[in-house]
Amino acid sequence: MRSPVDVIVTSGEPAAFAAKQATKAIPIVAIEFAVDPVKGGLVTSLGRPEGNLTGIAIDGAELWQKRLSVLRVIAPKIVRMAVLWNRANSGNESCVEEIKAAALAMGLQVNAFDVSDAKTLDSALTKIAKEPPDALALCWDSVTLTHTKAITDFALKLRLPTVAAVREYVQGGSAVDRDEPSSAAAAHRSLCQQDPQRRKAGGPSDRADGQP
Repeated sequence: MRSPVDVIVTSGEPAAFAAKQATKAIPIVAIEFAVDPVKGGLVTSLGRPEGNLTGIAIDGAELWQKRLSVLRVIAPKIVRMAVLWNRANSGNESCVEEIKAAALAMGLQVNAFDVSDAKTLDSALTKIAKEPPDALALCWDSVTLTHTKAITDFALKLRLPTVAAVREYVQGGSAVDRDEPSSAAAAHRSLCQQDPQRRKAGGPSDRADGQP
């Protein structure tokens, strides 16, 4: 780190990994995880993260079962579902695995499309349009979040019920949100509310990763 700072705040797994590799001394507060930080290799324990990284994580292990259950209530005849995810986002790997596991238990077929930028997103939507599924699922990532309106317009045009991980997608027009009531904005507010206490508590290794 060339510029001296007191703390680094990151958003998403890629940024958290980059910050962790860049410094072992400056405290890192990581938010907006799409994967369990332990499974993702960021920390060794949620209770005692160790090192210089702490933060807020959303436990999504069982949430996709709930989301798909709600989706099935809204659209009981769905059989085939497309998923938009970003392979470059390590957290999205767990997202796809959780969706596939939940879908398998419900007898749904899943076809995942890797979208890493606007170009690959357009390509994925073109492929989906050629053989429209019965529903669409969005993994939490900056690409899908940035292009929420385009995805929403596409889903509305094809009349695809859509399920997403956080409220920001719903505010952009997606149909179903089952995030308990967490959202990216809620995580930010929680972080700001806890920060004064965190500064008094000692190093990041002494503080647990919060889970809304």
